Amino acid sequence: MHLADGKTPADYLAYIRVKILCICAGIILVFLLLILSISVGAVSIPPGEVLLTLLGQNLNSKWDAIIWNIRLPQALTAIVAGVGLSVAGVAMQSILRNPLGSPFTLGISNAGAFGAAVSVIILGTGEMHSTVAGAVTINNPYTTTIMAFIFCMIATGIILMISRIRGASPEVMVLTGVALSSLFTAGTMFLQYFASDTQLAAVVFWTFGDVSRANWPELGLMAGLVSLSTIYFLSNRWNYNAIDAGNETAKGLGVNVERVRIFGMTIAALITAVIVAFLGVIGFVGLVCPHMVRRIIGDDQRFLIPGSCVMGGILLLASDTVARLIVAPYVLPVAVLTAFMGAPAFIYLIIRGYKR
Repeated sequence: MHLADGKTPADYLAYIRVKILCICAGIILVFLLLILSISVGAVSIPPGEVLLTLLGQNLNSKWDAIIWNIRLPQALTAIVAGVGLSVAGVAMQSILRNPLGSPFTLGISNAGAFGAAVSVIILGTGEMHSTVAGAVTINNPYTTTIMAFIFCMIATGIILMISRIRGASPEVMVLTGVALSSLFTAGTMFLQYFASDTQLAAVVFWTFGDVSRANWPELGLMAGLVSLSTIYFLSNRWNYNAIDAGNETAKGLGVNVERVRIFGMTIAALITAVIVAFLGVIGFVGLVCPHMVRRIIGDDQRFLIPGSCVMGGILLLASDTVARLIVAPYVLPVAVLTAFMGAPAFIYLIIRGYKR
């Protein structure tokens, strides 16, 4: 028995098996990176004892406090944020049929930065301390978080409203996002021009995306939202495969393209808004990770979506680990590392192309 392309069912099963093995290998790598990330830092903890502590065997009270109160929530936040930004990016790229689609390039992240600037400068939620360890703090982080979230959703609403007026075409959404990105960036710079030194420092500090800001309740909220959103995107994997073949083809297969596109964009923007609101702007993860996975396992959404989730967790967790070590005892914000790592990787992918 042969399939339409001349391959046997055994060939197809082997083809599927390779993709599944790649995703499973990525999950194992995430777990190993999690143990490594928890074990390294100002206080080094042996990886074996990290694993035993996570399994409930309290060997050292000091290590137990460091692991459960500081390093584990930071590492898990990096994984959750990486998964969320990557799944939002792969959904946007598939929905818009545009390889440049991502929360960062569509202006949603910049809208969050503008909302934080409004909170710090106009509402006065930022202040500066003289100590080196904590030079800048946000004295009302919840107000700043809420404002960042509101403006992320405003940007999303504008993109969807204009797409409804002109028809929900990918080109309209992308161009609107690019325009909004420039608009919110200009608004942030305008506010910074009139800000005091203290306010300016607080705004700049907030825009440096950092996974160490989240505690257990915030991590739980992000994890719940990312999990539900990922399930939604996976449930629409066949719709996205159809859209990849073209709007007319998708409509011929019974897909309501406009509805799928608008719902997908809204959920992807919601994920981005929550992550940006809690952690700040973390660029390139949602843009680069889907392209990395495409080079490994191709464009089939059944495997591209979970593969992108795994790659996002790997990239952001690895970046956070390196950021804590590269200039120790100082800790770089993880967004600095993702930009340094993501930009060359993206240029390489553009030059080499990616597997389809």
